[in-house]
Amino acid sequence: MAKSKVRKKAVYTPPQKSQKAVVSPRWLVPTMIACWLVGLAWIATFYVTASTGTKVPVMTGLSNWNLGLGFGLIIVGLALATRWR
Repeated sequence: MAKSKVRKKAVYTPPQKSQKAVVSPRWLVPTMIACWLVGLAWIATFYVTASTGTKVPVMTGLSNWNLGLGFGLIIVGLALATRWR
């Protein structure tokens, strides 16, 4: 029986990764924390003013959309947190 030819393959060498570290932009962390705090403060202010009957001009016009605005800011902060390295 005939013997098959042996093919010699070059040994695989993976491409070298650069040693440069990926760093977050400087504005990312302060913006992320500010979004969390402003969103939380917005929701807390809405609940406090709604329970006491105080009329805040901007919040009165938005009524229950204040919750959406506050949670939207918190979600933006979470989205920024995924980009933090």
